[in-house]
Amino acid sequence: MNRRGRPVVISAASGTGKSTIINEILKRQPDFIFSVSATTRKPRRNEVDTVHYRFITRDEFLRGVRENRFIEWEYLHDEYYGTDREWLEAALEAGKNVILNLDVKGGEHLKEIYPETILIFLFPPSIEELRNRLIKRNSEDEESINRRLERYPMETAKGENYPYRVVNDSVERSTAEVLRIISSNGKL
Repeated sequence: MNRRGRPVVISAASGTGKSTIINEILKRQPDFIFSVSATTRKPRRNEVDTVHYRFITRDEFLRGVRENRFIEWEYLHDEYYGTDREWLEAALEAGKNVILNLDVKGGEHLKEIYPETILIFLFPPSIEELRNRLIKRNSEDEESINRRLERYPMETAKGENYPYRVVNDSVERSTAEVLRIISSNGKL
């Protein structure tokens, strides 16, 4: 019988570097797979449908909500994001360790359903650095950046309740720390 996989949630304020750290983990740990969330937002430059997100319409997303297809979902920054319930359960049942890029509410909700979930929150080195990262990303206007920064106090307050917290001041150091946390939980 296969060993059941385990969810690993990486949460952070927008622009902290979740995707960068997740990509590094996936390069170093090929036995992990990434949960591709569904979203109603438009793809950013270099984002590929079904690789970074499943880009769907609002109508498709809301139909999925009504049909209970998402194990967790959130309305965030004027868009919807959600995790496919059937896909996640099949991956875990097949013994796959799954990395999820979720906001703090989604992470908390997943932990309620799957108590074995490893919750890791990434903090930026500072709010100023976070703003700089959002600006350098060059994918949003000033209003959108400010809207993302408005969530920062709530996200970091909830992040303080995560059992594992890492300051993302260096991709190499932060990735190593996240891998150490996962390993200490018996998943490497």
